[in-house]
Amino acid sequence: MGETNNWPGMQFGVMTVSDITQDPTTGKTPSEAQRITDTLTIAKHTEEVGLDVFALGEHHNPPFWSSSPTTTLAYIAAQTERLILTTSTTLITTNDPVKIAEDFAMLQHVSGGRADLMLGRGNTGPVYPWFGKDIRQGLPLTIENYDLLHKLWREDVVDWEGKFRTPLQGFTSTPRPLDGVPPFVWHGSIRTPEIAEQAAYYGNGFFANNIFWPKEHYQRLITLYRERFAHYGHGTPQQAIVGLGGQVFMRANSQDAVREFRPYFDNAPVYGHGPSLEDFSEMTPLTVGSPQQIIDRYAAMRETFGDYQRQLFLIDHAGLPTKTVLEQLDILGGEVVPVLRKELQKNRPAEVPDAPTHANLVEKIYAGAAPRQAVPGANRGDNMVSGSPYQDAAPRSGSAFGAAATKVGA
Repeated sequence: MGETNNWPGMQFGVMTVSDITQDPTTGKTPSEAQRITDTLTIAKHTEEVGLDVFALGEHHNPPFWSSSPTTTLAYIAAQTERLILTTSTTLITTNDPVKIAEDFAMLQHVSGGRADLMLGRGNTGPVYPWFGKDIRQGLPLTIENYDLLHKLWREDVVDWEGKFRTPLQGFTSTPRPLDGVPPFVWHGSIRTPEIAEQAAYYGNGFFANNIFWPKEHYQRLITLYRERFAHYGHGTPQQAIVGLGGQVFMRANSQDAVREFRPYFDNAPVYGHGPSLEDFSEMTPLTVGSPQQIIDRYAAMRETFGDYQRQLFLIDHAGLPTKTVLEQLDILGGEVVPVLRKELQKNRPAEVPDAPTHANLVEKIYAGAAPRQAVPGANRGDNMVSGSPYQDAAPRSGSAFGAAATKVGA
């Protein structure tokens, strides 16, 4: 239906928080089973209309259903051909980094590289004790857990010790990342400068989910990220990798869009019974109107934030019927995104990098050479009888495991 992306500079897609919310116009609430099935339909239609990315949140409490994003995304991968699958977000604070490393490397393999992830602390306070964590340690958990995750994807054998989990000695996360290239990581934040700093330190992407607060707040976060990205030697501020959230509702006539969306806005669990639709639209990127109004609003994002690489839209929340969501996708893919691609491509500086994909990350690392294909050697499964469990790895000197073990040729 929609045209494919022939310009690799920008990726456009949709994100869902997986809420199950009563439709205020009918009084009906879908079951978990129905909402899951409908979300799979939405994901497949995202590819059909020519969009690039589908992002799925993580929650562990009603009224949300997405407690296991990689399971869902793997299913969607099998039903699609080119859609990039990601999260919005994966909880780096309460998930074990070892399990994140394993799950997303596996998702890489089954999707043929069409997978990355967005890491975040989450905005549901009680989730911390549910997984045995202390919310007061949210930022230290974020820093330590990602440090471990970063190593697990880049070192075949990891010796590691931190504050919040048991040490690792001679541990190998399997499977190894596809082609030896870890999934691209976005660090997502609504309000926290330390997360922008973390993204910059590692040279990863920074995703500002600017759907709740005024643009000036996110402008400060993104400017900090760009400056620190350059400070850490990853490139110029313009070469930093930025993603933005967004929120839209469209009809051919703007008055029809406002009239139809208003009851959903007024009763939405997140912002309902607060500011008016008009005031909230003025303060945030929420845009309710005609396709041209959405084009004008989002084409202007580069004036505030600079050239960026990924734009995601929230379109399926607050009880909107699936039929309406699919219609919104038709408008995005058919009328809005093709124009935005052209507008955001105009006068884009040559130094601004394209949106990250597995293919361009492989090319950056291997420069046309054959990528790594990890092949295990003879091993009894405990990683303690040889230096490395893989045939192509350099032998390790010193002890086979523990703090004294050192990598040779790494």
